[in-house]
Amino acid sequence: MTGNLEHVPAESGVIPEERATPLTVSQLTRRVRFLLEREIGNVMVQGEVSNWRVYQSGHAYFSLKDDASVLPCVMFAHQARRLRFTPENGLAVVAQGRVSVYERDGRYQLYVESMQPAGWGALQLAYEQLRKKLEAEGLFDPARKKNIPRLPERIGVVTSPRGAAIRDILNVLRRRFSSARVLISPTRVQGEGAAMEIAEAIRLLDGRGVDVIIVARGGGSMEDLWAFNEEPVVRAVAACVTPVVTGVGHETDTTLVDFAADLRAPTPSAAAEMVVREKEALRNMVRELFDRARRVTTLRCERCADRLEQVSRSLWTYIPDRLFKMPRVELDRCWDQLERTARDRLARTARHLDALLAQLNARSPVTRLRVTRERLRGAGLHLKAVSDFPRRLYARQLTALGGKLHALSPLAVLGRGYALAWRLPDRALIRSASILEPGDMVEVRFGQGSVTAAVREIHESRPAGDNAGGHFGEA
Repeated sequence: MTGNLEHVPAESGVIPEERATPLTVSQLTRRVRFLLEREIGNVMVQGEVSNWRVYQSGHAYFSLKDDASVLPCVMFAHQARRLRFTPENGLAVVAQGRVSVYERDGRYQLYVESMQPAGWGALQLAYEQLRKKLEAEGLFDPARKKNIPRLPERIGVVTSPRGAAIRDILNVLRRRFSSARVLISPTRVQGEGAAMEIAEAIRLLDGRGVDVIIVARGGGSMEDLWAFNEEPVVRAVAACVTPVVTGVGHETDTTLVDFAADLRAPTPSAAAEMVVREKEALRNMVRELFDRARRVTTLRCERCADRLEQVSRSLWTYIPDRLFKMPRVELDRCWDQLERTARDRLARTARHLDALLAQLNARSPVTRLRVTRERLRGAGLHLKAVSDFPRRLYARQLTALGGKLHALSPLAVLGRGYALAWRLPDRALIRSASILEPGDMVEVRFGQGSVTAAVREIHESRPAGDNAGGHFGEA
């Protein structure tokens, strides 16, 4: 029988009986997996999401289906975290990945590496999903908006320290109101992790006691501005106690942080202009109010005078002179009172204007620098006086101690005519002549200099007052 078998090529798919070795299930499954990965490999598949589930490990398991078929899919955690939107059941998507076989169950599935909504960008879908979520929580409610202060003294800015936005903001603030203090919280404004940095910078400024916060960034694509659409930044702005003004992108760009802010500006420069008023405009407004008050007061005085004159002429025609003498006196009194009131009001307005100008000058950097210099000069004089006092005190104490030391010095005693004598060679101090014998050598120390002598004679002690003494040999 075997001699009649024909040779059949392996490519024909027919296995000759002499080579019909059975495969294990694992071997067959592995061959199928290798065949699928080699022949199909990486593909893009469009379908409708079904049974979307994310497990504690972060891996997502779901199916893609159409009218006729269902394709099992898996997306591992590190790839699922990169999704810009949240997949939902029924959402049409385009998934890209590789087809393979899960050997344990012996079924093929698509290992998804990336996914996009079909017909709608992932960023736009994520934007709409998060906007609806935060809007439902009330974070965009107009009732939450806070008023921007008219004259902020401390302005916080959250932006990149190297971008054009910070330069535009500082130029506007310096031109319009140079006395305002600016506190910058530098942060990245795009890229991975930028949203967390921006949110932390906003919270940091909110606790530093600034009057208003500007959140700004220059223009860019939707991807460049995406950090301002992320949930941590929007929640940080909504929770901010300090009023927040946003100036992100250009006039046509709208981010989610704009909805949560208290005021939206089309550009960073416009945000700075909305925060501070121009100093000269404030002065003009005060002058205009002053002139308006003066004109109104003058006009009222003139109208009252005209009216009183008309009444006076009318009374003169119909009533004898004696009846309106007292009203004329009362009229003069009222006129004086009106003039005094007008002058007082004008004076109060002028004092108020002077006070406002004084406040502006007091907040000027030149005035603050002059006051700081005066304080520094006073502190220097005080420091010099304090540092000289110990030196003079120690000098006086040293002089007094030197005098005491000199008074107690044995050399001072010798200087008054006394002398000290030692026996040689053992240099024993001589307190009595009885320790000496003729021929001994002695050293005598005076106030200035000393001598060496030999003992010739020794004399007994004499009563006090006797000037005779022992005789010493020549030195």
